[in-house]
Amino acid sequence: MKIIIVGAGKIGELLCRDLSTEGNDITLIEQNSKILDRVLSVSDIMGIVGNGANREVLSDAGVSNSDIFIAVTTNDEINIISSVMAKKMGAKYTIARVRNPEYSEQMQFMKESLGIDIMLNPEAEAADFIRKNLEYPNALNVDSFAKNKVNLVEILIEENSYLNNLKLMDFKRKYFRNILVCIVQRGNEIYVPTGNFILKTNDRIYVTGEAIDLRDFYKSLGHSDEEIKSVFIVGGGRITHYLVDILLKKKMDLKIVELKKERAKELSETFENVEIINGNGIDMDLLEEENFSSYDACVSLTGIDEENIIISMFADKIGIKKTITKINRTSLLNVLDFVGLQSILTPKKIIADYIVKIVRSFASSQGENNIQNLYRFADNRVEAIEFLVGESNRIIGTPLKDLHFKENVLVPYIIRKGKLIMPNGFDIIQPNDTVIIITTQQYLDDIDQIINFDFFNKEI
Repeated sequence: MKIIIVGAGKIGELLCRDLSTEGNDITLIEQNSKILDRVLSVSDIMGIVGNGANREVLSDAGVSNSDIFIAVTTNDEINIISSVMAKKMGAKYTIARVRNPEYSEQMQFMKESLGIDIMLNPEAEAADFIRKNLEYPNALNVDSFAKNKVNLVEILIEENSYLNNLKLMDFKRKYFRNILVCIVQRGNEIYVPTGNFILKTNDRIYVTGEAIDLRDFYKSLGHSDEEIKSVFIVGGGRITHYLVDILLKKKMDLKIVELKKERAKELSETFENVEIINGNGIDMDLLEEENFSSYDACVSLTGIDEENIIISMFADKIGIKKTITKINRTSLLNVLDFVGLQSILTPKKIIADYIVKIVRSFASSQGENNIQNLYRFADNRVEAIEFLVGESNRIIGTPLKDLHFKENVLVPYIIRKGKLIMPNGFDIIQPNDTVIIITTQQYLDDIDQIINFDFFNKEI
């Protein structure tokens, strides 16, 4: 796949690394030569210094022969213009990052009139991530499949939990038949567990199931079933703008602390029913004055990772039941073990995962969206992929027990005509099924790749 990326910021750099690792031919366009050189030094890609909205620069990058064109500069207008130009010059598929809230209400119109295939808003996607995690306050992380019918949630096994020293086959037999433990992360080790696997304290487990079953599971762990009704937000940037709109519709009690006076004033004028405080979110005296401890959840969204971490750790210490922390430099989490951090929000990773999904789907079927969802977790060592099965897929028509799955491949759900099926060995995948795959196998872009290819050399 020939892919051209414009902009070497946080998202652009991450995309260069991820997409080049997956074997794509990447050309990066960036105006700042020093930034470009830094990215080129760590990724196996080509680079061009220049403006992505310049026709000559696009021509030099080979846009006329490109499969996918991705514009992710910090300037919305450059992203839009360069994507329109790339499409006119022959790029098969174009993706533009557009962040301005004023454009968000016109996304569909702009896509149709300008011919841009996908317009992505990182802040809006981040706000939706926060929404999902507030709906499951006892989970560390939540991802959704099958139009939100199935959730994959991350949970930490606490010391006094009945899950400690429990064999998974006993968990299924004695407790929850409709909850599946898909992945276990124990320290730096990753397991796709079998029924004989024994859970331990401090394991991070990824479980999947329907919402009603997950709620019962949470209760069994000693967590209350109370919903989040009040949220304290620190930081009033673009994510907050989208998030407040979402949470007000859920009739939540909100308070926002924003350091910049002009931004605080703008928020107060936009959201008249929300209390906006102009102040420093890491000022403990201010937090005490604003009854910080009385809120159900704390969402830390300042532009400084260290401040977000401190706020969330303090919130956890004083008993706030849900914390969501925005961290851009995830390397911080690899260096230190931050006790008290629950859900971690990394906007650039959300967008990168989304774009990787599009690239893989395009590579497999030349534009047909056979990959419906893709999430990467546990330091990208595990992928959860939702595939739409086609008429020509070789996996169809054979009972699962007779398929030769590759190592560490799990099929937790088949969705057929809107009905959820937790399959056993006798179930058969059919055309037009949606199938959820969880695996440590890397770079899958077609569901047939979960099977050992030697199997297809035999008669079925």
